[in-house]
Amino acid sequence: MRAFLLGFVTFAGPQPVSADSADGGRGVINNFLQYLFIMSDTYKVLFVCLGNICRSPAAEEILRHMVQEQGLQQRIEVDSAGTYAGHRGELPDPRMRVAAARRGYELMHRARPVRREDFYEFDRIVVMDDTNYENMHRLAPSRDCAEKIFRMTEFCPHSERTYVPDPYYEGHEGFELVLDLLEEGCAGLLEEIRSQIRN
Repeated sequence: MRAFLLGFVTFAGPQPVSADSADGGRGVINNFLQYLFIMSDTYKVLFVCLGNICRSPAAEEILRHMVQEQGLQQRIEVDSAGTYAGHRGELPDPRMRVAAARRGYELMHRARPVRREDFYEFDRIVVMDDTNYENMHRLAPSRDCAEKIFRMTEFCPHSERTYVPDPYYEGHEGFELVLDLLEEGCAGLLEEIRSQIRN
């Protein structure tokens, strides 16, 4: 039922709104979407980078692996997306897949762009760098939605880096550095989420 309703909101097209509605009805739709996703007691995390073929799909699989190891797969769901739609449907970069596989992670996510409903569906949106952060804030449909956006390095207490660099134009070392940061960040993020879902 939830998927049907979401599909209706997303694809039904423009709906009539009251002439005295200051925001053209956007507020009504925003509230409706928020209501739909409040109904779920699963904590949902969305990782975001530029193309959704290197950093964010790796983060998705790393966190999913940690969640499964701790038996929390019924409580926590993970996905990833990109602010750029040019790689839609593609598997992650082969170099990232190889580097991740050496650490026991199989990256099978198909790239997709960020959707408006992501801001309502996910409890936390974790971005990789400042450009992602700024782009997601511009896309956020409300202030409440924008408050869900965090930088990955906020969960990396042992790193001095303020962002996760894009390894796309880097060599082997670049991918290994990214995986190091993502493993540390996912561990810190999961610890914080566990404290929230216990409460």
